Amino acid sequence: MNNLGIIILAVIIFLIIVIIRCFRIVPQAHVFIIERFGSFYAEWQTGVHILLPFVDRVAGKVSLKEKVVDFKPQPVITKDNVTMQIDTVVFYQITDAKQYIYGVEKPLSAIENLSATTLRNIIGELELDATLTSRDVINTKITSILDQATDRWGIKVNRVELKNILPPREIQDAMEKQMKAERERREKILQAEGDKKSQILVAEGEKESQILRAQAKKEAQILEAEAEKQAMILRADAVKEQKILEATGEAQAIEMVQQALANSLVKLNAANPSDNVIQLKSLEAFAKAADGKATKIIIPSELQGLAGLAAGLKGVVEKDKIDQ
Repeated sequence: MNNLGIIILAVIIFLIIVIIRCFRIVPQAHVFIIERFGSFYAEWQTGVHILLPFVDRVAGKVSLKEKVVDFKPQPVITKDNVTMQIDTVVFYQITDAKQYIYGVEKPLSAIENLSATTLRNIIGELELDATLTSRDVINTKITSILDQATDRWGIKVNRVELKNILPPREIQDAMEKQMKAERERREKILQAEGDKKSQILVAEGEKESQILRAQAKKEAQILEAEAEKQAMILRADAVKEQKILEATGEAQAIEMVQQALANSLVKLNAANPSDNVIQLKSLEAFAKAADGKATKIIIPSELQGLAGLAAGLKGVVEKDKIDQ
């Protein structure tokens, strides 16, 4: 009984284990490929499923997430016979789990080899310079070709990127020298353009400075001429006013002299001067005439002529008085 009990207990434990293993849980974004008696039976999606023991088996577990695989560098030859090392990065996703399990034996190895051959074909049509400057074109072409080729394997190639492009060392040295020469050339061009702009700015500044100096000189000359004109006008006005004042003064002086002379004559006439006084006045008149200002002086030959002249002057004065 003890042996039988142990056997029964072992059988029960075995059955429990079998029953537990019959329940399978498929995680999110995964697909299980189920075979029954060695042939494809079903694709189990996310959830709980029951597996018939000894009849069904899980042939493959496929993840539907996007995957990234980095392939090692591949030697390729350009159109101008330059050998380079190029490594690629492939982004792919499984879209058909059944095709992925049964379509190809080693999918990653197949993608790597297909990527290498496609890359050689594309690079073989390009020269070195075009290869180095046409990454986007190469990426687009290789992605399209790989996507079409892997479609029957249930794989979708989303993107292929060229990670590194490594030309031979001597080519790298030549490229570095070329880049250095190009940078030096650009530096010289920029320096020359800077010097040119600087000279232009200096010339324009000098031109504007000369123009400003000429304008300032012109304005100064205009102001100086205006000031001289105003000064001449003021001087002319001053001379005019001076002459007017002098003429007015001389006229007033003459008028006053004439008035004084007339007054003296009136007073002299009113005084009824004697002959001796008249003679004395005559002598005074001759003295004034002979003060050095007159150029010619006519003196009577006889002194009695002076008395006669004075008498005649008295007569004239008396006549004027009578007439008044």
